[in-house]
Amino acid sequence: MSNHSDEMRQARKGRTVGVVIAVTMIVWMGAQWLGSQMGWPVRFVFLFDLAAIAALIWALVVTMQIWRARRDNRG
Repeated sequence: MSNHSDEMRQARKGRTVGVVIAVTMIVWMGAQWLGSQMGWPVRFVFLFDLAAIAALIWALVVTMQIWRARRDNRG
């Protein structure tokens, strides 16, 4: 039973990672476009770059956790 709940937890984490990556890219591209259209200073637009990098690093860390958990469950 515990194995099933672990698989469900990993699947939920995987979906969360996918959503975070997709939303990050959409928001980042939108911010880049909007910044160029509105003439925002580069320093301000760079904040969106940093936020996107942080979100993608988080997604990478969680993906590694999922990978390690699955590897450990196999034996």
